[in-house]
Amino acid sequence: MEFNRLDAAKEPTEPEAYMPHGFELLADQTLARLWRGYERFTTEFAAITRRATERFEQRDWKGMHEDTVQRLDLYQQVVGDTCRRIVDGLGLYTQNPRVWMAIKSRFAAGLAAKPDAELACTFYNSINRRILQTVGIDPEMEFVAPEVSRDACPARQPMIFRIETDRVTDETIQSILGRFGFRTPFADPGVDSRLCAERIRLMLRKKRADGTSLHIEMINVPFFRETGAYLIGRLCWREQFVPLVFALSNTHQGLQVDALLLRTAEIRVLFSFTHTYFHVQTDCPQELVRFLKLLMPTKRTAELYIGLGYHKHGKTELYRELLAHQRVCSLDRFGFAAGQRGMVMIVFNMDQDQLVYKLIRDRFATPKHATARQVMEKYDYVFRHDRAGRLVDVQTFENLEIEDCCFTPELLAEIQNEARHSSSIEGNRVILHHVYVERRMIPLDLYLLRADAEAAKAAVIDYGCAIKDLARINIFPGDLLIKNFGVTQLGRVVFYDYDELCPLTECNFRWLPQARDYEDELSDEPWFMVDENDVFPEEFGSFLALAPDLRAIFLKHHGDLLSPTFWQETQDQIRAGIIAPILPYTEAQRLRPGQPYHH
Repeated sequence: MEFNRLDAAKEPTEPEAYMPHGFELLADQTLARLWRGYERFTTEFAAITRRATERFEQRDWKGMHEDTVQRLDLYQQVVGDTCRRIVDGLGLYTQNPRVWMAIKSRFAAGLAAKPDAELACTFYNSINRRILQTVGIDPEMEFVAPEVSRDACPARQPMIFRIETDRVTDETIQSILGRFGFRTPFADPGVDSRLCAERIRLMLRKKRADGTSLHIEMINVPFFRETGAYLIGRLCWREQFVPLVFALSNTHQGLQVDALLLRTAEIRVLFSFTHTYFHVQTDCPQELVRFLKLLMPTKRTAELYIGLGYHKHGKTELYRELLAHQRVCSLDRFGFAAGQRGMVMIVFNMDQDQLVYKLIRDRFATPKHATARQVMEKYDYVFRHDRAGRLVDVQTFENLEIEDCCFTPELLAEIQNEARHSSSIEGNRVILHHVYVERRMIPLDLYLLRADAEAAKAAVIDYGCAIKDLARINIFPGDLLIKNFGVTQLGRVVFYDYDELCPLTECNFRWLPQARDYEDELSDEPWFMVDENDVFPEEFGSFLALAPDLRAIFLKHHGDLLSPTFWQETQDQIRAGIIAPILPYTEAQRLRPGQPYHH
């Protein structure tokens, strides 16, 4: 089963042999503009990333958020500017394939000395595809497979520092913390070091035989995100290792180790696809991703790149994974995703893959009244917003070309009949003009049907926690039905249906007025005035769709969600500028459980 043009092998070409006189100069000038554009992107990306240290040390959380948004927008800005300069320079030859074949050949020749060659290839592809208006993939014109892969970056300082020790002591921990050179001092380094050393020794007693040699490897730069900083490494002995992550907070008294993460599952949550991207300085992203992959073997390479802020290259890796999966699992076809059919989106996936695809329908079922443009704006809003571990990261793909035989007949018919604006079919090719791709989860409604009593109870409680966490980051889901929430592989409940999402501060939470008479009580329509942004939390209970026992559990833990008071108080906190961080770890992982998180 052919997936796209990549599977049709082509004879290698030598573009220089076909170059008319004078094209060499044109290709060289375009190549220079390409490299200048890429250097501008990497320089500005690094400058924004470096500011994270200052933001953290000065407790400038607003500035940190502004930097995060600025960095997200940077790629498209630079690509747009670079494309305009190249088009102006090429003139009539802007879409000449021979020119672009020569440019690609010259560009590839300059990659060997680049420590970030994979990102450079993605940047080239972005420019090339936009100018040539490529649909699908053209392997002659763009880079498809990784052009350069290396075990170590050339002529670069080591990314890791190493400490040899027989026993982890307070002094060992203080030595590690001191290597990062924070200008803000630790409030109580002695206590932090003692608590960390005690936990590490307790863990090692369970896993490591006495007398075996031990060493610690740490990435030599912090990872910053929102109000936290993270020092990431591993503890190694013989052929074994465990992650070692210090989660730092900056309090009014100084820095503090707030939590210690020593399990793979714990740092998978830290790098979850439901969190905002890290700010971390590195000259060689590939080497950094390779080390993180050692700590989290099941984490997708694409997710790691995205988690480090290289979301565009993460999309490249996602697409490569899709191609590789399709070649290996030739009988795995796209079909409707599990769960209720979406009124706004056609949602589909392959059984043996962990991604879900969403196409916007041409017409939305009642009572949905948004437009396709408004739905796209909601997804863009989430892309720039703090996701706090409760909103799924979504990547947007344009002009994705797939063979029609890769779809079940039922799905293909629905795409053809109900998604003509966001897709088209040309011969045996399905072209997805605008499709959202996200991690696959179990819809909460299906999860509760299959889960045992304890797992279902935990999920219902976390469902309420998810709603509250979203409220604290100024997000109101709009539609609180359990079918719009999913359960991740680690059992965390997250929200993934964004078409009715809006800022919490734009809602007007009201008590239901008392009926004036018996006729009012029997009326099918509201007998009082209701504005578009009015919300009546007392009505939430009727939409819970939970079994009686689970409903009782939800109301016991989260009954306050059915009152305007919770929502109004949360709005007041947001308007007052009070930040309530949503921590990517549990109370049990904190060094001082129960202590308020100061930032």
